Amino acid sequence: MRISKKDALTWFEFFAALPEDEEIQIHQQEIILATFAQIEEAVEHRRKQLMAQIKHLKTLEGRTYFVGDENRFPRGCRSCLLGTGLSAIRKTNKCNLECRFCYNYGELDCIPPIGEGMWEIGGTKFYERDLDLLLSIQKKPTGISYVYLEPFMEIEKYYGVIRKFHAAGIHQHLYTNGTLATEETLRALGEAGLDELRFNLGASSCADRVIENIGIAKHYIPYVGIETPMTPEFFDVFFKKKERILETDLDFINCAELHLNANNIGNYEGENMYIARQGYISPIWSRELTLKFMKAADDEGWRPVVHDCSNHTKFARDLNLRSKEGGWFGASSYACEFTRTPFEFFLPTLRDEGFTFLVEEELPHGYRPGELVF
Repeated sequence: MRISKKDALTWFEFFAALPEDEEIQIHQQEIILATFAQIEEAVEHRRKQLMAQIKHLKTLEGRTYFVGDENRFPRGCRSCLLGTGLSAIRKTNKCNLECRFCYNYGELDCIPPIGEGMWEIGGTKFYERDLDLLLSIQKKPTGISYVYLEPFMEIEKYYGVIRKFHAAGIHQHLYTNGTLATEETLRALGEAGLDELRFNLGASSCADRVIENIGIAKHYIPYVGIETPMTPEFFDVFFKKKERILETDLDFINCAELHLNANNIGNYEGENMYIARQGYISPIWSRELTLKFMKAADDEGWRPVVHDCSNHTKFARDLNLRSKEGGWFGASSYACEFTRTPFEFFLPTLRDEGFTFLVEEELPHGYRPGELVF
């Protein structure tokens, strides 16, 4: 069904006005999915044009795209996409910043604690003393990551656990906004055996002290880079401070396609949205900015690898993880993060005169606006 943009808008205005408990009928579901397919096809067409402009665009076995020296491609991402997945370790339930793109936006004061002296690994609670038991029983992952808000709020608690996994030969990376890091704590992380540190530089709007900490981290930690949701704000401020950032000698820049959930989507009301494979909802501009960012890196020959961590990449990640876990053919946890489609957030896309569908056809009888749908 190649629904026209005009008909899609009429229907989505109708869906957006429905009460939340109103059941969506089967014919209406077909209209919704046809609209999403039309939007996504147009988005992909625009992206192909941008990708064609990147002279040395590379792929990691078809699972993601990047530019630059493959030897600098982040080991944590390689583990995620080619290895036995990316085991997340959770500890800190607090953050010193509140970013509009954060998946926990608006609920940072009510994130449940992991527990005193405990760590969450694979959904299970462990004391540090339990890690030898865990490593002696279960197969080691190729990589683990320390996630869950800002670890530098209690970074001294991390050193012992990092030593344990380092001794086991597991690649480890940690995320931070970088504002609380010091030379002392960065040195301690390196001495403990942390392999890779990722700075969310967009969280601080490329603050000078965070850029300085990236350079300091390079003295003590083998691989240091940036991982930030790609937004217009980050894109603009990065290029204003580009030379200073690149002078830190960082290894990689992961440009994450911003996807939204119920917590943060309201912060992007009015932006043009699309839904990828009926899964993640993202502003259209996010990956388009990444591709423009990569073109600049390629044209100018930046030292760090620039990685397109897109919704496509996350889809590949989940396929790889389920495969390594012995899942059935096609198994994946990739899915939409909304229990009910937020129709109103797609209206700006459908109302944008500059956004066009590639091919449009008249709706068949029974699907046209004004007709009863059963």
